[in-house]
Amino acid sequence: MNNCLFPVFLSIPAISDTVYYLIAAFLAIAVLFGIFLMSKVKKARLGNIISAIALTAGIVITLIRIELIPIWVLFICLGIGTVLGLLLALRVKMIEMPQMVGFLNGLGGLASAIVGAYALLGIGADLDMFSRVSATVALQVGTLTFFGSMIAAGKLHRILPQKPISLPKHQLWTGLSFGLCLVFIGLAFVNGISLVLLLVGSLIVAMIFGIVFTIKIGGADMPIAISLLNSLSGVAGAISGLAIGEVLLVAVGGIVGASGLFLTQIMCKAMNRTLFDILLGKSKKVVQDGKPKGEKPIIDEVIEAKIDVLTILKNAKNVIIVPGYGMAIAQAQHLVKQLADLLVKNGAQVRYAIHPVAGRMPGHMNVLLAEADVDYDDLYEMDTLNDDFKTADLTIVIGANDVMNPAAREAEGTPIYGMPILNVDQCKTIFIFNYDLKPGYAGVENPLYKRNNGVYMFLGNAANTLKTIVDDYTHK
Repeated sequence: MNNCLFPVFLSIPAISDTVYYLIAAFLAIAVLFGIFLMSKVKKARLGNIISAIALTAGIVITLIRIELIPIWVLFICLGIGTVLGLLLALRVKMIEMPQMVGFLNGLGGLASAIVGAYALLGIGADLDMFSRVSATVALQVGTLTFFGSMIAAGKLHRILPQKPISLPKHQLWTGLSFGLCLVFIGLAFVNGISLVLLLVGSLIVAMIFGIVFTIKIGGADMPIAISLLNSLSGVAGAISGLAIGEVLLVAVGGIVGASGLFLTQIMCKAMNRTLFDILLGKSKKVVQDGKPKGEKPIIDEVIEAKIDVLTILKNAKNVIIVPGYGMAIAQAQHLVKQLADLLVKNGAQVRYAIHPVAGRMPGHMNVLLAEADVDYDDLYEMDTLNDDFKTADLTIVIGANDVMNPAAREAEGTPIYGMPILNVDQCKTIFIFNYDLKPGYAGVENPLYKRNNGVYMFLGNAANTLKTIVDDYTHK
């Protein structure tokens, strides 16, 4: 039957080690090139396609070379995976992309854990010490990545509370589970150790560690958690490649791990947090005038705009838009684009200031604005645009808080103190379209809300408040 249905595939010649290594080198370079293009906004889509094709080719070449499964099974599996991927791409909304990324990070970790388990039990007695230790580490890192990513995805999707969750004696559980992970890695160095013991023990302690360290990370720190878990999925893949001697898996896993780690460092710097504190779920107490702040907001009254909003909009020729997670929640990006188009039509220059940790994952705001067909050239990083707020005619904030909170400069002892922010407060006229006046995820009051000169609040769902402004601007 195979000869009738798949005569071409069955005639594929064996791939020598030399040819395989050359192909692996080429594919690894292709992945790197794709990642390089992803750093260029206009070429990010092309970079994503190149990396995806290279990874798919790597899967096919590797499985053909080692003859792990029949060719016809390989292509059926690739077909099923392609269909599932396309369904997810079509059905998952842009606002749900952070939790989707967390979920996919988890699947990457699970795949590495399966490879580690296969190395321990499938290869079994043929394992040397190096491979046995590598397989154990891959199993642990893959397992904690999977369960940690599932917790992160659950928090982002609001299945789980977004606030940090502390168990009784949480630090003890964290330290104990991590210590036991090291113990089982140490046992892997012992010749004659039970491989079943290594597998089951590593699986349990890594699962516990992955859960307890992730549930204590709050929603505000999720951008860093997502970046770290992405890095760990790559590390797990690289180590599992060492366990089974697959050079391409080592190379690609190392690339993903390194790029994720660099991104994690960028996120930590942007939030003025240390990775160690975030992993331990540490947060500073919010203080006001040296005293602990209660949960009730200080601001009790809304500063109402008593001016002609349309006059300000029509006279503004230099406008900066600051998007935040509230824009994503309200799905207001299309209305933001409509307002920007009206301003441009009236002769204004409109630019978007993107904070590195705006949203719930790196690049979240860029993706949402791209969905609304915002020109890539209009998106600016914080460092590029920060000095321009003082000369702008108008700044429009859509659902942002912590990333433009001036308290980050002077409120010592608060979670955001020292965090680089967008200098929105330096603009003479500011429109703020936020749901309410409550603090952001960091829990720090925003003194900008109390400024009674040039700050105008439009409270409520941004999709509604923006629509009112857009409709009035269009018809008057």
